[in-house]
Amino acid sequence: MGEHDDTYALYRRGLELLESGDFAAAAVPLGKAATREPEKASVREANGRALFRSRRFAEAATEFEVVVERHPTNDFAQFCLGRSLALCGRPDAARRHLAIATGLRPDREDYRAYRQRLAS
Repeated sequence: MGEHDDTYALYRRGLELLESGDFAAAAVPLGKAATREPEKASVREANGRALFRSRRFAEAATEFEVVVERHPTNDFAQFCLGRSLALCGRPDAARRHLAIATGLRPDREDYRAYRQRLAS
């Protein structure tokens, strides 16, 4: 099995743990996969989700920032970055990303709700 296969196995295992709600455990294989494949937005986003759900907001923000830099129209990554930044005590930066997410997907009520909550 090559390194790519090993990395994919780490990614799949991390997703399984993420889906089962074991967020801290999911961050372990996803973090390894992200280290091996730093250019893969799907891996970085999944790792960000695991870190966020593990309440590791600063680390999650870093992962989502990478995704947003490469894919600025990824509404979910913009939203998650905004939420992570807000929970890190950076409301000004958070507002910007929540506004972008809402602009990209005005149909998402959850995006609007978090944006409005942060504005008040």
